[in-house]
Amino acid sequence: MTLEWALSDAGIDPKKDVNIDTSVAFSAMSSAFIGGTGDFVALFEPNALELEKEGYGYVVASLGELGGVVPYTAFFARDSYLNENKELIENFDKAIQKGIDFVHNSSDEKIAEAIVDQFPDTSLDDLTKIVERYRSIDAWSKTTEFSEEEFDHLQDIMINAKELDSKVPFSDLMYEN
Repeated sequence: MTLEWALSDAGIDPKKDVNIDTSVAFSAMSSAFIGGTGDFVALFEPNALELEKEGYGYVVASLGELGGVVPYTAFFARDSYLNENKELIENFDKAIQKGIDFVHNSSDEKIAEAIVDQFPDTSLDDLTKIVERYRSIDAWSKTTEFSEEEFDHLQDIMINAKELDSKVPFSDLMYEN
């Protein structure tokens, strides 16, 4: 959806001007691209850097940058769980914020060192390059909260992709202590 948004924002009609193949499984996108499917592929890291290093292509743009601020990762819980576990929810939020603060207050290499065990097939040097890429486009939020403007932008992307008919009021989304 963010790719379609970025194309539309650049004056390209994603339904008429290009062919976006959504039939390829997410886990097979790198292999399909290497095998000749498509002229472009949208990948997460470290896959994008791996293809670049192997000479199969180049990272030409970041959808994270082109798409604007999009509240991407969200955690959901029922009202009853939130009401019954306020301290746990507050501590969870504090832990996520602590991670965000670490990213903003640490060097690229220190961040890479902290996450290297999560990427056993990726070198520390490559992870450092990936962190540099993310930092260069200001990819990380500063807080666990997101604004009404960011939520509306996410909904605009979903409406553009015909995945949402109309916007949900921001007030319906928020949980107040």
